[in-house]
Amino acid sequence: MKAKAVRLHGANDLRLDEFELPEIKDDEILVKVVSDSVCMSTYKCAILGTKHKRVHEDVADHPAIMGHEMAGDIVKVGAKHQDKFKPGMKFTLQPALNYKGTMWSPGYSYEFFGGDTTYCIIPAEVMELGCLLEYKGKAYYEASLAEPMSCSIGAFNANYHTKMGVYTHEMGIKEGGKLAILAGAGPMGLGALTYALHRDVRPGMIVVTDINQERLDRAEHLFPVEEAKADGIELHFVNTGNMEDPAAELIKITGGTGFDDVFCYAPVAQVVELSSAVLGRDGCLNFFAGPTDNKFSAKMNFYDVHYNSTHVMGTTGGNTDDMIESLRLTAENRINPAVMVTHIGGLDAACQTTLNLPKIPGGKKLIYTHLEMPLIALTDLRSRADEDSRYGELADIVDAHKGLWCPEAEEYLLKNFIKE
Repeated sequence: MKAKAVRLHGANDLRLDEFELPEIKDDEILVKVVSDSVCMSTYKCAILGTKHKRVHEDVADHPAIMGHEMAGDIVKVGAKHQDKFKPGMKFTLQPALNYKGTMWSPGYSYEFFGGDTTYCIIPAEVMELGCLLEYKGKAYYEASLAEPMSCSIGAFNANYHTKMGVYTHEMGIKEGGKLAILAGAGPMGLGALTYALHRDVRPGMIVVTDINQERLDRAEHLFPVEEAKADGIELHFVNTGNMEDPAAELIKITGGTGFDDVFCYAPVAQVVELSSAVLGRDGCLNFFAGPTDNKFSAKMNFYDVHYNSTHVMGTTGGNTDDMIESLRLTAENRINPAVMVTHIGGLDAACQTTLNLPKIPGGKKLIYTHLEMPLIALTDLRSRADEDSRYGELADIVDAHKGLWCPEAEEYLLKNFIKE
């Protein structure tokens, strides 16, 4: 069957291609992709091409479909999997396959498997690893965003703490402790924040920093300090951009103790060094943001490593359990992944969106793959109502939900904007 997809042909070479999908094998599944959110990792893949660890050397001859934060409908199931999966089921998947020691993943490594496409083929290893998940929720975008949410969930679960004289690690953030999310008012930081506020094991203090006041204001609008206080969490939003000594000011907020858990959400040396400087005793620094420079480095206070038991780690992606937790918390209305989304667009906008991602302000860019639509900020929907009244209707729905994308908005979009 025919498919249309954004495919990588080489470094900085993304193309919207139409091509023929092969017939599925007995151990494969054909799916219709409905939504895919654009990840900064996809941008890194697009600009690096075969220099990226997940991209195959012959990508010029076998271009890879981009995108890995996908959700949609199962169309056809190979004979081997018909006992578990049926046509018409909604799906999402965990893309961090780690199959037989390889780094292959959808959105980087496969010719016929990825998220920025109308249809794709899910290969046998995904089912073998238990990474294809039935999705029973209403909105496709929530399933797409379960993957980026799972990355932060994995980071929280991977942090650890120690006890003096005992050689064991207590996994997870410190319950009732002090937690900082540095460079945290972007999309992934807000995803981490909604999780930190509403997970089972929660801190007693959360400090979110950024140098962009507009992003901080939006974050505080979405997460009012008084609401956090009512749930027993002291929440602060701090602009470190104009501080003479950001480390001293942040430590002062903690009452002088420093932080138990620090998450660094920008691959910037100054942010890493600030993260190290604000750690308290036995503080765990999670370097979350992946750099493109394979020689990236920054200073860390090794006096504190030795005498105060501070430690550093990094996580990339989540696992299937983290993905399931994300879907569960979303279904229970405990977290709202829509806080990450600021733009929507069609498949025709995906190439330029991906290649220019760092230059586009705002948060997550959500692509609907059967839609033709330029990338549009949610705040700009109403300005287009004069040219097309449907944008005004969509703006009304979004405005009624604190300016956030929502299931009602997606339902209206899929019903009224897609030409069958």
